[in-house]
Amino acid sequence: MMKLYTAATPNGYKASVALEEMGFDYEVEKIDLTGGIQKQDWFLEINPNGRIPALVHDDFPIFESGAIMLYLARLSGKFYGTDTKSQSRVEQWLMFQMGGIGPMMGQANVFYRYFPEKIQPAIDRYQSEGRRLFGVLERQLSRTEYLAGDYSIADMANWCWVRTHKWSGISIDGLPNLQRWLEAIMTRPAVQKGITVPEDMRARIRDEDEDSARKFAEQARKIVVTGKPA
Repeated sequence: MMKLYTAATPNGYKASVALEEMGFDYEVEKIDLTGGIQKQDWFLEINPNGRIPALVHDDFPIFESGAIMLYLARLSGKFYGTDTKSQSRVEQWLMFQMGGIGPMMGQANVFYRYFPEKIQPAIDRYQSEGRRLFGVLERQLSRTEYLAGDYSIADMANWCWVRTHKWSGISIDGLPNLQRWLEAIMTRPAVQKGITVPEDMRARIRDEDEDSARKFAEQARKIVVTGKPA
């Protein structure tokens, strides 16, 4: 029995895409981040850091999206490589997302979308670094179809973030291999299903739906500035 506690964020989608790709049966509980559910005592017993996603498997809690993906890959024997070196390649690109792509795009989101004042040097810094990291992916994908050779959890993790590049204000123009990779992964049925758990972020935040985006940004901004839910 698996239960996923999640929300419509790139890190949340990392877990649900992995679950779908590996064919696990699981239940879902949507966590209302703006309501502060993730800071309640019962949730902190599952994830001491008070973040999503979190997974409980037979009363065993796992937190941190990358750790969840590794746990599922080891459990299923899928999308992780079959020997020490191939697994290391997967882990390197997974850590690249966790230590680079995610944090830089996350900070770009904060300063570009949510912060009450436009601090242009901060926006430029994080968007520039995000674009540089996209260039690292581009170079790798010019040599291999997927990041670690075969399709793996490293691709799932990076893809769930890179696909939101417009929200971070980071262009992928001039990166044909990255674009090819984004499009190829989007055709996978399990990926298409995974990014609707617990809801499809595109239905809530679309470039053409400015009112929806504005309301979401206002809620997030209150959390960024005050540390409290709207």
